[in-house]
Amino acid sequence: MPDILYQDSILIAINKPAGWPAQPDKTGDTSALEWAEKECNQSLHPVHRLDRPASGVLLFAKTKAAMTQLQQQFQEQTVEKDYLAVVASLPKDPEGTLVHYLQKNASKNRAYASETEQPDTDRAELRYRVLGSSDRYHLLEIRLLTGRHHQIRAQLAAIGCPIKGDVKYGARRGNRDRSIHLHAWKLAFEHPGSGEWMTLEAGVPEGDAVWEALRGLKQDAQDG
Repeated sequence: MPDILYQDSILIAINKPAGWPAQPDKTGDTSALEWAEKECNQSLHPVHRLDRPASGVLLFAKTKAAMTQLQQQFQEQTVEKDYLAVVASLPKDPEGTLVHYLQKNASKNRAYASETEQPDTDRAELRYRVLGSSDRYHLLEIRLLTGRHHQIRAQLAAIGCPIKGDVKYGARRGNRDRSIHLHAWKLAFEHPGSGEWMTLEAGVPEGDAVWEALRGLKQDAQDG
């Protein structure tokens, strides 16, 4: 089940479990939006997206005015979006910036990354750093600088580092629960009501052996 990370008169933020759709879809499965609406007993407005197989911070607005203000922050790229990703292959460099041009294929629900700009592509940029490694896997911290469809998944796959469990983007095998090891760790933005700078943080999924093995690396990054 989701956890409520923050709630006030105009916002609610939850920690979305992997496997939950952010909004209602054709499967009919309970969505994070529907769950949150029941929790606060009112209609909510989605502010941003989070892929179904991923987990982490998901923000909803309780008013249209708050939604509009927050979406403007996303469009202006003033929102700080930090993710954690588990990969089986290390990037060539321990930290760096990735720039690709992504083309979305709606029928296949995936994005294709190119190093050169092509017709109908969108520029995608992120920064990453390797936080550390376990016996088999590596933990990356990612600052998302643009917000494209499947951006982190497509860009990591393009450098030969697909996310654990993400068979759509080249992982050797899927996770049993169809999740992927991508977690929206932190979201920082200007509160649309008070104007104060807010940072919301979501804990990684519990009960997952890989996340547990890498949990200490995440804590080291937080302390640093």
